[in-house]
Order: sequence, then structure tokens, then C-alpha cells
Amino acid sequence: MTGADEPEPLPYSPEAVAAALGDSWRDVLLAAERWMVLGRSLDARMQALQRQGRVGFYGAATGQEAVNVAAGLASAPPDWVFPGLREQLVALVRGHDLVAYVHHLFADARDPALGRNMPCHPTAREVHYVSMSSVIGTQVSHAAGLAYALKLRRDRGIALAFFGDGATSSNDFHAGMNLAGVFGLPLLFCCTNNQWAISVPVEHQTAAPTLAAKAAEYGLAGHRVDGTDFVAVYRALAEAIGRIRGGGPAEMIEFVLYRMTPHSSSDDPGRYQPGDWMARARSHDPVDRLERWLAEHRLLDGPSRQRLVDDADAKVRAAVREAEAAPSPPPPTLTQGVFASAAPTVPGIP
Repeated sequence: MTGADEPEPLPYSPEAVAAALGDSWRDVLLAAERWMVLGRSLDARMQALQRQGRVGFYGAATGQEAVNVAAGLASAPPDWVFPGLREQLVALVRGHDLVAYVHHLFADARDPALGRNMPCHPTAREVHYVSMSSVIGTQVSHAAGLAYALKLRRDRGIALAFFGDGATSSNDFHAGMNLAGVFGLPLLFCCTNNQWAISVPVEHQTAAPTLAAKAAEYGLAGHRVDGTDFVAVYRALAEAIGRIRGGGPAEMIEFVLYRMTPHSSSDDPGRYQPGDWMARARSHDPVDRLERWLAEHRLLDGPSRQRLVDDADAKVRAAVREAEAAPSPPPPTLTQGVFASAAPTVPGIP
């Protein structure tokens, strides 16, 4: 490391980046920078609002931006995303409207779920983004079910299942991996190993040498990638998606990264993390790593970066103003979409 809090730049020449990302590599990197800055602004603002009691809950994705943005850029419209807690950026990069997402966080009358789901659990049908369940790992088996449907329909889409290191110890992880291996499903397992299952360090929950190694037990290929390196992440995702879309078997990628915030707004990591953890996490900041490479190769300067920051902050603040001005969902919407028709009446009970 060049310093305790100074991330190393990405270790690539422009030629190597072009070989990894293709002819449009400059556009890809600059789009990634723009989305990462937006994600960082969104996280900072929403965590502040939660502390002020203006939103009820928030799970930040700080430190995970390289994976989320790369997944949004590398996937295609027919693909389906089954997120964990921190994949909001995947939906936004794929085209979900920021204002609609903030309405969801405020659980107001313009929230697509009408306030009936926890914040950070959005559904975005228009970009094939399926609401997560707070029950750990269940999205993995949900993704396997959808992938089976895609296979039966001969659909070109694939399913991407996102989950953390803790979910690899859940029943649904093993069921989903087994289904994918047995039935040859078009499914990419994306493990975002931020090294903490809330408060349990990864070395205390498994004896496997890596989480990616677990894929072999189901007849699948497992890969381990530096999740703070956008170029490596994008290349791994694009290549795996291409192989699976071309008829290859399911695969698993373990992205090793660092959780740079509490698990959620309900968590106090100071009670269980080592005192130097946050400094170590900052030294692997994926946003800083990409920005240092862009600056070194004269693709981003200080004023340009500040314009991106200001633009992201303005967009987030405008979305918050709009959401806070919206009314709460009307009480009758509590059962809207729950019953096919009016709820049946019971004799003797009004």
C-alpha cells in the first residue's frame, strides 16, 4: 500500500484496460465513475436522513460500488437481477428511475409498493429487478426458479443472484447451487464477500479455503475476483455472462471487498470490528482506486470530478425533496393488490 488510507491505483496500462473492456473502454470507465459518485452521494444522504428520523431504515453499499455498477453495465435488458441488501445501484444503472427509488425509501404514496416493503427492498419490474427478502439467502433459490423458467422458455436472459458471504451458509444457497448444477440453469451466482455477516467474520463461518471453492461441490466453476477493482470485476462479469448466455453452465464469482459502513442503519460495528478495520477498508476504496487511475491517465481532473459530485448531489437532493412532498399512502391501499376481489365477509362479523 502507498499509505494507510491511500488506495493503490488500478494496476493496468490503457492497452490492458482496452483489452479487458473493449473498444469503448473510455466510455465504460467514465460511466462507471459517474454512477459510483451517484451511489456514494445517495448513501451519504440517506444515512444522514435515517439518523434524522426521516427514513426508517437504510443499508448502504459504500465499498461495493465497483461490483454493482459493473453488473448494471455488463448485464443486458433480458437479464433478471435478484439482489441482496446492497444492489440498489444495479437497478439504477439498468434504468430504474432515481426518483422512484427514493419514493420507495420514503414509503410514500408514489412508492411502487405503497409503503408495504422495507426501505432498500424495491421492486423495479421495468428493469427485471426483483425485491429482496430480508430472510438471508432466499433470493438465491428464487433466482434458480426464475432461471429454470428462462431455460424452459428458451429465453436469452440469464439470472444474476447477489448475496453476501453470510448467505453461503444458508439453506437456500445450497439448494439454489444444487438446482443450477443439476438442471443446467442460466444463472450467475454473485457473492459479495465484504468479510462480515453482520457481526460474524467470514473466517468464523466456514472452513472452505474460499467461498468460490464451494461452487465445485455442485459441479460449477467458481472464480475469485478483487471486488474493489472495477476493471477486473467488469471483465469477470462480462465473460461469465457471455459464457452462460451462450449455453454454458451456471457459474459463481466471489467478489472480495470491504464493508465501509455499518451493516445497516440498525448496526454498531464498533462493538465487534477491529479498531483498524475502517482504515483498512478505506485503503481499498473502489471509487478512489478508479479515480486515481482516471486522473493518472488524464481522463478525469479535479474540476471534472467536482462537477460529477455536484450533479449527483443535486439529483439526490431533488429526489428527496420530491419524495418528502408526497403524501403517505391512503389507508385503503393496505389491501390493494392483496385480494383478487373484495375480501369475503364472515356471517356475524361486520
